[in-house]
Amino acid sequence: MKNNTCFVYILQSKKDRSFYVGQCNDLDRRMSKHFDGFSKYTASKRPLSLVYFEVFLSRSEAIKRERQIKKTKSRKYILQLIENWRKDWQ
Repeated sequence: MKNNTCFVYILQSKKDRSFYVGQCNDLDRRMSKHFDGFSKYTASKRPLSLVYFEVFLSRSEAIKRERQIKKTKSRKYILQLIENWRKDWQ
């Protein structure tokens, strides 16, 4: 049986505090690529922290959400997402 679970995630650079928003179907594998420098954009931003993620049941839902977050182009919005997410996990 195929697992269609997908993730939207936000990484934060510890170097310059910038954010990177992405989506994938294997969060552990994708984080390894980012953390090990095998992702072109984030390689120069290392070290990185995973600061947020959401789970979706389909790739199309994840892509839609990723675009929605990126479209806001708002650091304030991303910080608010992270803060609310952390409250939910406490």
